[in-house]
Amino acid sequence: MNSNNNILIVGGTGFIGYHLAKRSLKKGWTVTSISSKAPKKKRYLPKVKYLLCDITKKKVLRRNIQKQFKYVVNLGGYVDHSNKEKTFQSHYIGCKNLTEILLKKAPKAFIQIGSSIEYGNAKSPQKENFRCNPKSVYGKAKLLASKHLLNLFKKQEFPSTVLRLYQAYGPRQDLNRFIPIIISGCIKNKQFPCSKGNQLRDFLYVDDVVNAILKSLTNKNARGQIINIGSGKPRKIKNIIDYIKRTSKGGYPQFGRVKLRKDEILEVYPDIKKAKNKINWSPRISFKKGLKITINSYK
Repeated sequence: MNSNNNILIVGGTGFIGYHLAKRSLKKGWTVTSISSKAPKKKRYLPKVKYLLCDITKKKVLRRNIQKQFKYVVNLGGYVDHSNKEKTFQSHYIGCKNLTEILLKKAPKAFIQIGSSIEYGNAKSPQKENFRCNPKSVYGKAKLLASKHLLNLFKKQEFPSTVLRLYQAYGPRQDLNRFIPIIISGCIKNKQFPCSKGNQLRDFLYVDDVVNAILKSLTNKNARGQIINIGSGKPRKIKNIIDYIKRTSKGGYPQFGRVKLRKDEILEVYPDIKKAKNKINWSPRISFKKGLKITINSYK
């Protein structure tokens, strides 16, 4: 137990933020969360200090970040990407505001949770040195934040790391995400529409995501780096749905009822060699085990 370690989790009330906060508390760390909304009941942890604040408002943010934090993890940002202005502000300007305030406070590590969306239509397996060409406002904002952080490391030795995350899943995820939608439909034994399921996607259990964040916080090799975080084992969406159906013993997926988006990329998955080399991280929880734990958490 090390009570001198304290962590600021921006977006600590979200799915990954909750799991990171829980693990940090287990390590004996002091945990502070900044988010625009109070935590939902299922993600409330009594020992966390929750601060409500919009990271796009610099003055308010400065008032909330008075103390020194050893570690900072930025999981913040507007989740509903339909509002383009809010999306851009929260994912890029919010990140800039955080670093401007934290520069003088000299944290030991600042971990930015990036996204595979930053790669745009790049061919899979996607590598960190690929040229990025994101199509969406969300992807562009995330990429600008990544570039800003690498620049800060080069010019001012700000201890930033960007973890480019693929699809995370696990207990207490928002119910409007892909895996929770499928589990919910199968457990309730309902009919639900889906695509033909030919897309290849990469899914990573949330405990493995948290492990990657914790390893990056304490490893100097991670500074100034962009590192892909995923399972590295792409799976067909149809096979995932079939597996959830078998395991939950219910559900009637209507394959082919949902059309693919016009710009949808069929194969999205990472090369994760750099994570092994730089931070000695690789996934520990198999997809089947992770799904079983997740399905059981809904019962």
